[in-house]
Amino acid sequence: MTTDAPDTTETRFSISNNPSFLYQLYCSYMLVYKNGTKADGFFDLELLKKSLNILVRKYYKPVAGWFQVRNDDIDVVFYTDKFNDPPVSTQTLDMDYETLSRHVHNSNIELLVPAAPSAAITLEDNDFPMILVKATYLKSNEAVVLGVSYHHSLMDGSAFWTFMANWSALCKHLHEHGNITEFDIPHPPTFEFPDISHFYNPSKTIEHSEYVLVDADQCFMKFQPSAEKIVVTVLEVSVEQQQALRQQARNCNVSFTEMLCAVLWKGTNGLRLQLDPEIGSGSSLYSCAVNPRARMGISSNLCASPTTHTSCERTVSEIAALDLCEIAQLVHETIGICTGEYLFSSFDFLLKQRRRELDDERNSRIDKKFMLVYVCPKSVKCIALSSRTFPIYSTDFGFGTPEYVRPPYLPFDGCMRIWPTPLYDVRLSNAPLEVYVSLPEHIDLSKSPLLSQFLKESTD
Repeated sequence: MTTDAPDTTETRFSISNNPSFLYQLYCSYMLVYKNGTKADGFFDLELLKKSLNILVRKYYKPVAGWFQVRNDDIDVVFYTDKFNDPPVSTQTLDMDYETLSRHVHNSNIELLVPAAPSAAITLEDNDFPMILVKATYLKSNEAVVLGVSYHHSLMDGSAFWTFMANWSALCKHLHEHGNITEFDIPHPPTFEFPDISHFYNPSKTIEHSEYVLVDADQCFMKFQPSAEKIVVTVLEVSVEQQQALRQQARNCNVSFTEMLCAVLWKGTNGLRLQLDPEIGSGSSLYSCAVNPRARMGISSNLCASPTTHTSCERTVSEIAALDLCEIAQLVHETIGICTGEYLFSSFDFLLKQRRRELDDERNSRIDKKFMLVYVCPKSVKCIALSSRTFPIYSTDFGFGTPEYVRPPYLPFDGCMRIWPTPLYDVRLSNAPLEVYVSLPEHIDLSKSPLLSQFLKESTD
């Protein structure tokens, strides 16, 4: 929907001064809301649309804007007189709640997530939406599923869940009061990425082994280089298991998350070695997404993507020979390299590569592109992503909090996503955690002494 006004003001801000532009893809989540009483008006569609449009037009104007490539920079540009409003689609299905839940758990994105266009930002202006929403209702009125996709170059996971918290709070207020008079969203966003040039250290050279140069015509969206089917196994870490891991972490002077990642890395490494004892000299890769907001003093309300990656490689035999404490120390050191100097160097490195790629595009050259190292085949891969601190289960649109939220299905070998359950509180660790593990279907996690204790269920 486009709205015209007499006066036009153009505003733009760059996403080229942070690693956002690397993530030119849509990321999708599914949120299940159960209508226990089968009440009429549950998740009123017009209310959802109205609250979303108010949110982006009043508070998140860049989300109602457009990407634009100018020379070597990528900007988000938006105007006061027209809006690229997020499209909201809807469907009503004739199925019961249990069947719908299975579709969500099995990550049936074709059914429940809005279809998105190509997310690649090119030299031409792009008018594709930055947020897309699909609301799925049941004829039985038992539940609603919100499928939400967002363009990852504008937001990381932290920024997205802040957006969802603001949207749900605004929608709840409209549901209860009918207007937004004297209403302020709980987390007013900021957009300009802060200047981090003061972290530059000309005397220090940093090798960015977390990236690799690959053929341009082979890299786009091919996170899983093998043709083998990847399945997701959901592990559950109980409260008691979390307590035991925390004690291990204290004994090793590492964090709980670092100890859990060590278990995942060593467990996966052992399984691969069991299946093929000849891979001992092969590479065992640990890679993780690091959100440096707190340590860099970057606002938690910043709508951008300061997340960067770090990685560590050893041979399969070396990881097999190390104990959990030693592996946890490796994980700790890998995360710890993300200092201010490292962050600035990473941004500078990526910006230079982007400028080279734009020049290649202008001159119709097929060249190489830098991609994250985990796109490449390795004997063992453990790519850790933790979302346990995000306010995922606090998104109340006025109809209660979600029964279940399905993280994105990431069909590439070795992805390990740490995910909260509905009652989980990161301050208390009072409920189970889930870990979504993506591995080739022939790998049986029950054969791992380390990982079998967490087995919950498998989904394709």
